[in-house]
Amino acid sequence: VQLQASGGGLVQAGGSLRLSCSGSGRTFGTYTLGWFRQAPGREREFVATINWSGSTTSYAVSAKGRFTFSRDNARNTAYLQMNSLKPEDTAVYYCAASPRGTSVVVNSYDYWGQGTQVTVSS
Repeated sequence: VQLQASGGGLVQAGGSLRLSCSGSGRTFGTYTLGWFRQAPGREREFVATINWSGSTTSYAVSAKGRFTFSRDNARNTAYLQMNSLKPEDTAVYYCAASPRGTSVVVNSYDYWGQGTQVTVSS
């Protein structure tokens, strides 16, 4: 599966953004999806994951209560709604896919999109 992330941009603290992850192929709906982010000088870190049907989600502590991960398999697209953004959310955000169950581990994901920059100003 090929993935493309979009929707990043510059937003003020307290604002919102919705990231999209578009996938190719008829098997998109069979994959677990994940969002990860990487800030300059830091390791890539887990943000959120969703199972193939969208019935199960899991979030990093930093994202819980502010971010919502959803998917529309008919459109081969997943969404990360990010509200109440903080400067520490600034990073490149990557979507990823795995044929296995939900996971917070980077190495569990086999397919990665190119990333989209999110910048939150204070």
